[in-house]
Amino acid sequence: MRIVTIGEILWDVFPDGERLGGAPFNFSAHASRFGHEVLFLSAVGDDARGHAALQSARDLGLSTEFLRLTPDAPTGVVSVSLDLEGRPSFTIHRPAAYDSLRLSPEDLESLARFEPQVVYFGTLHQTTPEAKVLTQLVLEACPQSRRFYDVNLRPNSYNPLLLEELLLLADVVKLNADEAVELSRLFGLPFTSVRRFCEYWSARCGWEVAAVTLGEKGCALFGNGEWVEAPGYPVQVSDTVGSGDAFAATLVHGLSKGWPLLQVADLANRVGALVASRPGAVPPWAIDECQALTR
Repeated sequence: MRIVTIGEILWDVFPDGERLGGAPFNFSAHASRFGHEVLFLSAVGDDARGHAALQSARDLGLSTEFLRLTPDAPTGVVSVSLDLEGRPSFTIHRPAAYDSLRLSPEDLESLARFEPQVVYFGTLHQTTPEAKVLTQLVLEACPQSRRFYDVNLRPNSYNPLLLEELLLLADVVKLNADEAVELSRLFGLPFTSVRRFCEYWSARCGWEVAAVTLGEKGCALFGNGEWVEAPGYPVQVSDTVGSGDAFAATLVHGLSKGWPLLQVADLANRVGALVASRPGAVPPWAIDECQALTR
């Protein structure tokens, strides 16, 4: 499968060091590990972190054709703190190079020739008007692509108008339970259950599939009137950074295969749990390791 992702690449600065991340970058790396061909659209600064990011992307097998070097801003950085259960809190530092991404008409023609089956986008990158326009141009260049929106709400990086625009653009949406509650609050809607949330928004926006992660409890998927819940896999958590992105990549993989929703949900839980058990957003993992997990 061919996938285009657009969004942030940045360094997650933990108390014990720096690790390359950013939800779209993490998703791209995990999707590539499944064997999919991924074009990641972003930018890094012409600085030490930027050059290190480019090399790390190459080491992970990602194309850097559309990972541009820019002198306009430093490479993105996020300060990460973890609670006692390994759950992260983020402080996002801007300006950041990923906000400086620009694509030429020739670039858009190249993306059209690539003919991706999926275009992935998130929320953080869309908070600048330029990025919103850029994402729309990418979607217009790839009209046959399934549109995958990973909500990923970050502090001070969203508002109801932006979220409604993105939710309406999407064919498949992934978010966590806390984000479902927050979306309901922002739009003045009661939150009674994850299922009712998925049913309401799928009908309102015409989604093919809605996926809600539930932490250690697993996940729930709703698509074409079918509702499934898949329990999670207990692991010793190192940190949960990147586990949701691994889940999202597995979701896209399973849907591309036409698997039943319950099979998709189970493998996504396995991959997400394995990533959470290891430090960093894109730790090494193999599919046989995920299959070996037991409850």
